Amino acid sequence: MAWWNLPGLAPLIDLVCPPRCAFCGADLPATAAGGPMACESCADAISSDSIRCGSCGKPVSSSECGCRGRRGDWDGIAVLASYGDDVRGQVLRAKRPAGESVAAAPAGLLVAKHQETFTAWRIETVVPVPMHWRRRLARGTSAADVLAAGIARRLRLPHRHLLSRRRATPMQNELPFDDRQGNVRGAFVASRRAAGRRVLLVDDVTTTGATLAECRRALVEAGASAVYAAVVARADRGGAEGGRP
Repeated sequence: MAWWNLPGLAPLIDLVCPPRCAFCGADLPATAAGGPMACESCADAISSDSIRCGSCGKPVSSSECGCRGRRGDWDGIAVLASYGDDVRGQVLRAKRPAGESVAAAPAGLLVAKHQETFTAWRIETVVPVPMHWRRRLARGTSAADVLAAGIARRLRLPHRHLLSRRRATPMQNELPFDDRQGNVRGAFVASRRAAGRRVLLVDDVTTTGATLAECRRALVEAGASAVYAAVVARADRGGAEGGRP
């Protein structure tokens, strides 16, 4: 156990380094330590969203959606918010090395919003969408990895790197929608340690779902029994386009 997690030290740490909102820097009550690390205003701005379909992730007017599911892409999806102006700025900040605290905060918001769903899915391990090692080296961090670690910690589940990117690919947001699936086809390989596991696949943004679908295909080929997805934001067509997927 790390020394800062020792029983009885939390109040002292809060006194010396009071918890602050990862987004705006506002002071948080001491009871916020270990929580989403976001003030009420920022949490509302980032996670307030319309009802979304648990199969395709698109906004719907009720719990019913006519998408007929995305069973070939994933077994279910949890979305924190739409990729609008408030969320876009935070996602871009989280992609920088100094933005790791910003990347970690949405993990708490995702778990707070979808705790019952994650429990119903009976997740066994949390896996980030991998970044190619050259891009990871250049960027200095991986938002998906930070998010996955935060979600795993809050769900008290293992955080495992069961996927690797076997080749570098152009950024998805630099390509037309119709080219994105082909861009990532065959780009990922999964460890055989995925066999028999119910996996929660984590990324920061999804648009077409091509990256998530290709990761899911690799995990299923390695023997995963179910693959669910969790993302901070979904860039709905007709709105802002985002990140990698």
